[in-house]
Amino acid sequence: MGSSGFCIICLLHSSLTLTCGALMMFYLKEISVFGHGDETANKLLGSTPHDQLLIQTSDALAGLLLCVIGVLLFMVAFVKDKEFQSFFCKGCVFVHVCMALWRINFERRVEVLARDWPKQVIGDIVLALSWVLFPVYSWREKYD
Repeated sequence: MGSSGFCIICLLHSSLTLTCGALMMFYLKEISVFGHGDETANKLLGSTPHDQLLIQTSDALAGLLLCVIGVLLFMVAFVKDKEFQSFFCKGCVFVHVCMALWRINFERRVEVLARDWPKQVIGDIVLALSWVLFPVYSWREKYD
């Protein structure tokens, strides 16, 4: 697996992140309806025109940030330094675990999102586990 495994994991995460970011920037309402249902999506998109504009701007910037992260993941995919790869994987696991904890501690308290947070936590854990595969496999190669 080695460097090619790291490259594959980075490229998969990069494509996922770029896709989600682009969808957030350009198809926010459709993605909200798909992810949360029609009623919840309408609540999340705001009730007044001012609120709607603020929420759309915020979500577009979050989508842009996801696109930037996707480009960075694409660039990191081609780094060959094993120590950096291991460090980077650990950092990504930490970020995903922190996101899961955030959802458990705060998003579950938001009434509108109360029914969606468990599946999002599972998604965060799956993404974290995908990063764990590289260090575990590298460790196995090192000590076999």
